Amino acid sequence: MGSEGSIEEKRIFVIGDIHGMKNEMISLIHSLPFDDKDLIIFLGDYIDRGYDSKGVIDFLINFKKIHPNTICLIGNHEDMLLSFMEGKFDREIYFFNGGEKTLKSYGIPPSEYAYAKRYIPQSHLDFLNNLSLYYETDRYLFVHAGLKPGIPLNEQRRNDLLWIRDEFIYSKKDFGKRIVFGHTVFEEPLVMDNKIGIDTGLVFGGKLTSLELPILKFYFVSYA
Repeated sequence: MGSEGSIEEKRIFVIGDIHGMKNEMISLIHSLPFDDKDLIIFLGDYIDRGYDSKGVIDFLINFKKIHPNTICLIGNHEDMLLSFMEGKFDREIYFFNGGEKTLKSYGIPPSEYAYAKRYIPQSHLDFLNNLSLYYETDRYLFVHAGLKPGIPLNEQRRNDLLWIRDEFIYSKKDFGKRIVFGHTVFEEPLVMDNKIGIDTGLVFGGKLTSLELPILKFYFVSYA
């Protein structure tokens, strides 16, 4: 389920894929010149691969209380964790994608991985289960991975919104609004007429990126 608003008169700060890198996330947020009137949008992939996925979720839950104008979208990694906890996602694939780091951050013993849901605080489960698939304003659409070209938004598949890559990345189609997304790693932000990609691979030794709209200004924190 997505959400939408009409807030173009306000500034928007968008933050890319964090992947458990708590300290770098906090450093980036502290560097942003936002105030209570501004909208903060996180594009998903808060967990997996990095050193403190639990800490990232803790921070975001508290951040949303302090800054109500915060939107947290779901990424494919949150979706994998939710499916894994329901026994609907292959363990080897989840661990290949960094999922074991998340389970360890919650202090879950390896023998209990199949029962991970018992170990994760209810507030974290509520957070994960209430993440939006996308968010719209008058000029922009924010989503984790992208859209399938030529398909109306209300007919897009969840899997594409969370996982799509090349078919979206290389498309020059007009999506009706400029798409701001994460998921696919670039050395520098991808800026095209129809889309802006801001996953710059922090967890792979790159940097964490935030985009300020509508002035199209970027902020970065490098891997510590």
